[in-house]
Amino acid sequence: MRVPMLSLFLAAVASAAAAQSVDGKYSVAGKNFDGSSYGGTVEITPSGSTCRIVWRTGSSTSEGLCMQSGKTFAAFYKLGTEFGLVIYDLQPDGSLAGRWSVAGKEGVGTEVLTPQR
Repeated sequence: MRVPMLSLFLAAVASAAAAQSVDGKYSVAGKNFDGSSYGGTVEITPSGSTCRIVWRTGSSTSEGLCMQSGKTFAAFYKLGTEFGLVIYDLQPDGSLAGRWSVAGKEGVGTEVLTPQR
């Protein structure tokens, strides 16, 4: 009898994690291709079945289109004349751990979005 109860509990936990919304304000801490650090803020706003995302880091602002699928969250963005893609994994604590790149450039950067509470 304990196995079915455990299965129900695990299914409920998995469903709650998959349904976790990423909308809101975050602080961002990241590493560029060259290993230099950056920080700032990110805001994610729902927009129909997708969302809008805005990064503010230093004197730069970039905007993009984003979408969540289960525990994965992706965003396509434009910074100046360049286009990029970031893919995040939703963490149990509500943060988003991501890897990003820019079209036509060598390298991958990383960043973590931490919810502002």
